[in-house]
Amino acid sequence: MTTVFIIGAITFIIVLVLSIFTINKGYAYKHTIDERPSEQNDSIEKTHRQ
Repeated sequence: MTTVFIIGAITFIIVLVLSIFTINKGYAYKHTIDERPSEQNDSIEKTHRQ
């Protein structure tokens, strides 16, 4: 019975550590966005719409 408890505790600790590591890695991810088009591209798009 003691062996089952020890194996369960070790498994719990491993899963907890891996979960925390994965969550922290996800929050550390740097999201990027595309740059806004330049003014020249904006004026070209406006002339094509008209």
